[in-house]
Amino acid sequence: MQTIILLLAIGLCAGVIGFLLFRASPRLTFVVWALVLFFVPVWIGATVGFFWAAATGITLVAVVATARSLRLTSVDALVAGFAVLMLGLFVLRLVSLSDAVIAILEWVLPYAWGRVVLARVPGGFVIRVIAAVATVAAALALMEFATGTNPFVLLPAMGGSYEVWAPLQPRGGFLRVEGAFGHSIALGAALAMSSAFVLAAKWATPLKVIALAVITGAVVATFSRIGLVTLVLTAALSIFTLPEITRRTRIAIGVVGVVAAAIIVPFISDVFLDAGQEAAGSADYRTDLLTLLTQVKLLGAAGDWQDLTVGGTYLGYFANSIDNALIVMALRYGAIPTLLLVATMVVVAVRCLIPGRANPASVAVAAQLPSLLAVALITQYGMYFWFMVGLAVAWDVERVARDQDPTRAHEQTDAVARSSRYASSP
Repeated sequence: MQTIILLLAIGLCAGVIGFLLFRASPRLTFVVWALVLFFVPVWIGATVGFFWAAATGITLVAVVATARSLRLTSVDALVAGFAVLMLGLFVLRLVSLSDAVIAILEWVLPYAWGRVVLARVPGGFVIRVIAAVATVAAALALMEFATGTNPFVLLPAMGGSYEVWAPLQPRGGFLRVEGAFGHSIALGAALAMSSAFVLAAKWATPLKVIALAVITGAVVATFSRIGLVTLVLTAALSIFTLPEITRRTRIAIGVVGVVAAAIIVPFISDVFLDAGQEAAGSADYRTDLLTLLTQVKLLGAAGDWQDLTVGGTYLGYFANSIDNALIVMALRYGAIPTLLLVATMVVVAVRCLIPGRANPASVAVAAQLPSLLAVALITQYGMYFWFMVGLAVAWDVERVARDQDPTRAHEQTDAVARSSRYASSP
């Protein structure tokens, strides 16, 4: 008993010290958060009432430590409306506790972190950290592919999700790389989102090309079709919409992309050909998921549909896995809460197509929309996606504030001028 009390006291002291450090250094907070997100699996965490994954816990601490008053937007109202609905539906027992916890802690909380981070951390720093951490994660994924060993599955099983996410997946004679994300599609989609930050980073063009090549290699090693598609979409949207990218970089990425496609496409085609029925069955399965839409209610969970047969299709076939984020949302929470989330995503995605309003996060969200039809918001991928949504909104708010405040615009102009003088000095 005394040992337990001592451990709790040590844990509490460590938590207080960590919180004070995070409060004093927002940049440190963001770096630690990014490292935990990319390199700590969801089965690592602690049970306090229920199991808290490390990524969820660090996100909560980050929000509390860096929270400031914000200029709210219509998108914030949509997310707040969803959160209020979740609480109400849970009280009315129309949504289970586990589903309500997922919605609040894995979607709404990371969105809130994305919204507040730019109030304390410069956007350029956020870009550099995500670009660097994602590149390192991609390099480790390539090592995983080369060695056939995933070191993250060797970490202790602190949560029940270990049994779900630790097993590795074969395809066409290869093991699909997963990194710390527990699933190849989750890793591929996360790296695809991160590629927008690599392209937006103020790095030399050769360094950008190398980093993007490493990320591309890792996404290829996931053998995830949706990962490859969203990577191409992210790169294309970034090149055409992000003002940070120079003409030289656009040309270099375009040329390297054509060469890479000539090498990658035949290799991927051979792997999927060898995979045969497994790959084809995976694609057919996602089409069959549309049958589940008949069970969706306006508000609340769909109820017990797993023993039903609709139009000759046995719905229990989909009980263990539903690889469609939008259908999962609708079945768990109902049509109206799902529409609120869809509206949030669409508003963010559309804004990146407006000249002068694109940012790396909005590009990442826009390019990920197709993936929501092929994978649920699993492991850290769901948290990372909703962080990107919140970050995209925060970036847009910052841009509007600069446009409306001549003082801030003047300060930014002076900073750019000083930077230019420094760069041109001998």
